[in-house]
Amino acid sequence: MMQSLYSTRLIPALLAFLLSLALAACGGGLAAASITASTPALIGARDSSTPRLSGDTATDGLNWINYRRQQVGVPLLERNGRLDTAAVGQSHYLQLNKKVTHVQTVDNPGFTGVTLADRLAASGFGFTQTGHAFGEVIAATGTQSGFNAADELVTAIYHRFVILEPMSKEAGAGAGTAGDSTYFTTDVAADGLDRGLGRGNFITYPAANQQLVPTLFNSDGELPDPTPGRNQVGFPVSIHADLVSTVNVQRFTIQPRGGAPLPVQLMTNANDPNTPVSAAAIIPLDILIAATTYDVRFVGNVDGVAVNRSWQFTTQ
Repeated sequence: MMQSLYSTRLIPALLAFLLSLALAACGGGLAAASITASTPALIGARDSSTPRLSGDTATDGLNWINYRRQQVGVPLLERNGRLDTAAVGQSHYLQLNKKVTHVQTVDNPGFTGVTLADRLAASGFGFTQTGHAFGEVIAATGTQSGFNAADELVTAIYHRFVILEPMSKEAGAGAGTAGDSTYFTTDVAADGLDRGLGRGNFITYPAANQQLVPTLFNSDGELPDPTPGRNQVGFPVSIHADLVSTVNVQRFTIQPRGGAPLPVQLMTNANDPNTPVSAAAIIPLDILIAATTYDVRFVGNVDGVAVNRSWQFTTQ
């Protein structure tokens, strides 16, 4: 088994959304601790369709997130300068204080706002619609590669729920380096919940026919740990509907082409409060086999609409 060439420190992502003036949070929560995760050496392996390097960590990271969003069929995030300001401020706070957190302390160097909502307000970003969404994902990585930092966040399942949210519209990104650590932050928002996939629709990750999918996920890299007692497990497979939607699972399986279904940890809101009701995931309990095609099947319903979908992807 190949070892990681770099490691990333992640904290569970925050996704807050306001519906009918009721604040809710999902996607990892506010109280979880920061953690350390290692990734396979080839995570973020590139093909001809991937973005070109700009040399700027924040820009590369956001471009990689949009690459993954385009790959699965959700709208790209439009870069917003005020969201950039909030994300840059957060990354600089982490850089100056050498910690990974979503919550800033008033007296610490680089303070720009206690919560993400405070930092968005301080940046001048505001919401005009009653229904809106905002979220933040953070990685602290041992390299300055925005591509690697962003793909770490896509791999980490609770962060993925935020990054691939279909109804998100805008984003900002920032990065700061202190010693051997580069702190990458992305803030996302939707002013109005009027864009998404629509009732009964969803996307999958990995996408149908996706190539170069990593074989493993370091489960200890997320808190709460989605597979307690196991660290290196198979790459998570997930489905994502609009955040106003409801996903119900009857069957969700993965198997190597021509083989038997693998043992998995099923993640739904019913058995994992950190999984939003609009999504579901399975995590194979064993590392996937390299250069192998896997068949996935999801049976259930989305917003009461019956779904029976099969797709496949191939590991790197």
